[in-house]
Amino acid sequence: MKKISVFILLIASFSLSAAKFPSTISLKYLSPKLSTLAVTAAMNDCIKRGYKVSVSLVGRSGNLMAFIRNPLAGPHTVLVSQQKAFSSATFQTSTWSLRDRKDLANAPGILLIRGGLPITIGGSFYGGIAVAGAIPKIDEACAKAGIEAIKDPLEFGSN
Repeated sequence: MKKISVFILLIASFSLSAAKFPSTISLKYLSPKLSTLAVTAAMNDCIKRGYKVSVSLVGRSGNLMAFIRNPLAGPHTVLVSQQKAFSSATFQTSTWSLRDRKDLANAPGILLIRGGLPITIGGSFYGGIAVAGAIPKIDEACAKAGIEAIKDPLEFGSN
């Protein structure tokens, strides 16, 4: 009798836990058009400031969605911008806010250098954008310009 009671409790707990979670999840991703708009706006902001950079945008899963590089930017900026964008998307925070996380210093693909920002607009998380090639503070400012360029189209549906 005790085994039957435990079995019933076990089945009931699975039924209750299954009821708490939906069968599917809906995720939002940026369109190629908006991804391109964001990296282009970030690049243009850095050009106005006199910097030659690379800009990467990744989706919420960390996969590259858009990339642009000034032909005069250093070759290191390609990988650095991608790793910053990946890091900000992975942790859904700025790479600058991760700077004291020594436990992440050797994590694959994670870069704890300023210049990567999460893309969260209208309460929805879309991924990360990052710039490499300027000084870190400017990298971050240019990435922010990229996010600003897509806010209105996302919030008002004109994408």
